[in-house]
Amino acid sequence: MDNFEFFNPVKVIFGKDQLSKLPSHIPAKSKVLMIYGGGSIFKNGVYTQLKENLKNYHIVEFGGVEPNPRYETAMKAVAVIKAQKIDFLLAVGGGSVIDATKFIAAAALFEEGDPWDILSKQSPVKSALPLGVLLTLPATGSEMNTNSVMTREETHEKLAFASTKVFPQFSFLLPDAAGSLPQRQAANGVVDAFIHVIEQYLTYPVNAPLQDRFAESILQTLVEEGPKVYANPADYEAMSNIMWSATMALNGLISCGVPGDWSVHSIGHELTALHEIDHARTLAIVLPGLWTVLKNEKKEKLLQYGQRVWNVTEGTDDERITKTINQTESFFNSLGLKTKLSDYGVGVETIDKIVDRFEKRGWKAIGDRQLITPTVIRAVLMHQLK
Repeated sequence: MDNFEFFNPVKVIFGKDQLSKLPSHIPAKSKVLMIYGGGSIFKNGVYTQLKENLKNYHIVEFGGVEPNPRYETAMKAVAVIKAQKIDFLLAVGGGSVIDATKFIAAAALFEEGDPWDILSKQSPVKSALPLGVLLTLPATGSEMNTNSVMTREETHEKLAFASTKVFPQFSFLLPDAAGSLPQRQAANGVVDAFIHVIEQYLTYPVNAPLQDRFAESILQTLVEEGPKVYANPADYEAMSNIMWSATMALNGLISCGVPGDWSVHSIGHELTALHEIDHARTLAIVLPGLWTVLKNEKKEKLLQYGQRVWNVTEGTDDERITKTINQTESFFNSLGLKTKLSDYGVGVETIDKIVDRFEKRGWKAIGDRQLITPTVIRAVLMHQLK
């Protein structure tokens, strides 16, 4: 096992009928900016409960955060914060709203240049406004980590940053609110969480059996419970298991002492930036191709994953790996996620653009052992073309 440090200060409040506890977590007399997305909070009852429980607070509302949150929209929120002298942020929604709120919290106090530098130049975040979360959609794990991913519409770029300054102070996890999700969003959440685990697990062995089994247990739970929430997002017990799995997938615990990869995300972000394909769906496209191209380099963990998650134990190593990849792709398909670029009308010209972007950024190689070069990226995407 590798050396590691683990720190996670987020207080989690999970389950039904919890929002009466919300006032005890926000400092009295705070001026709160409530940030939300397309308006689902008005349909699932969260807005009404929130307003009732925060009736003694000065609440300013900011809606309209996109599924792939825009830098341009976030900067409008920053302007509201400065004009209204906001001192606390409350993200109400899913990962996109939370990611945007984290960036807004940092950008509002950023004085070292253009706030875009936080993403494009990885400029350090020295301070940020305090924030809390009401999670209504399980997927990203953003409710319990330091990560944020933002899209700049002007340049069609999707970039990430991480800072301990934007850890939420608390996160209310509301599986019942997720019961009104469309099937598509429920499926996206399952696959997003699944591949978050994969990015931290399916690298190479470092003698970390506990971490491996933590990761495998989350994968197994997603495989078992995912079809249930896809069939019926209002299945409270299944949604509870999915929501907690998604949180555990990316709160730092399973990454302790093991290498991470994150190349699937790096490539997938470009597909979202260029074609507005749902984040989880880009990951489902990229992952099978990456494993196929790098099946020898990832052989040991692919065999372990196949055996422990899919019970693939018979055949030659190559046959087992192929079956494992096919099983994973079939799981994504069963949740309505297509896995070929042609399914989304994406052709060779996009592959050229993505490879060109990696080369222009000077990213000669990415991944757990710097295995993923622009040449490998081209091979991965070409494999998933048809």
